[in-house]
Amino acid sequence: MISEGAVVWRDLLGQATEALASPTEARWLVERASGFDTTEFALGLEEPVTTRASEFFTSMVDRRTAGEPLQYVLGQWGFRTLDLFVDRRVLIPRPETEMVVEVALAELRAFPKWPNVVDLGTGSGAIALSIAVELATSQVVATDRSAEALEVARANLSGIGTLAAGRVRLVEGSWFTAVPGSLRGQIQLVVSNPPYIGDDEVLPADVADWEPPSALRAGPTGTEDIERIVAEAPRWLSRPGVLVIELAPHQAGSAIALARDAGFTSAEARLDLSGRERMLLARIS
Repeated sequence: MISEGAVVWRDLLGQATEALASPTEARWLVERASGFDTTEFALGLEEPVTTRASEFFTSMVDRRTAGEPLQYVLGQWGFRTLDLFVDRRVLIPRPETEMVVEVALAELRAFPKWPNVVDLGTGSGAIALSIAVELATSQVVATDRSAEALEVARANLSGIGTLAAGRVRLVEGSWFTAVPGSLRGQIQLVVSNPPYIGDDEVLPADVADWEPPSALRAGPTGTEDIERIVAEAPRWLSRPGVLVIELAPHQAGSAIALARDAGFTSAEARLDLSGRERMLLARIS
């Protein structure tokens, strides 16, 4: 607990740094509770702390020391150009998924204007909303079987601006069953960060204990959802069309084989920033 005698933000920053053993995290919590931006931070440390702000800050420190992921404690996290609202209803946005968006955007820019994009299992909306914001001609449908996840995506949708938000449709349902039938054969790009962890795979405690299992685990092998998406995608994609799926490095080879068996013209693995094979890129023509 943070001392009730603390009266300025510098005092709380020092106590949080000691409690968390992380000056960086302590600063992020101060910025979140105080409302200071980066340029205001140094001067703001000498400002007195209100009782309400102190209680909020103390709650965040307690949650973090109990092991809750920093992103959930803050209630927000940066993803490419967006500042996303996140909580335990959705996965924490990660750098690997930012690269999925990068690959998707590069493919989409080769298409004529107004490409149709479908993001399967959108969660917080990170992929779908990034594409809508960064490619102003895209029309995006984002699906998720979790109504709770879609509540988070809807909150994030409201923060991207009227023009971009007007090109995004959120739909509840499992994979392609949620996609409007009128889009069959009319989708230029399907993208997904599906569950790809096997039931018996061991995850770090801060992932296994906090993030939604339904968004992490696909089944006994971990490839169940990847298999379904790859198999069904050709019926929905235009010609030409593209599929981009995030996956685990050890799944890349089997995913490429699945794509070829499903009729994709080409299939390859793309690397993340660490040089690991972290996504399938498959094209059909």
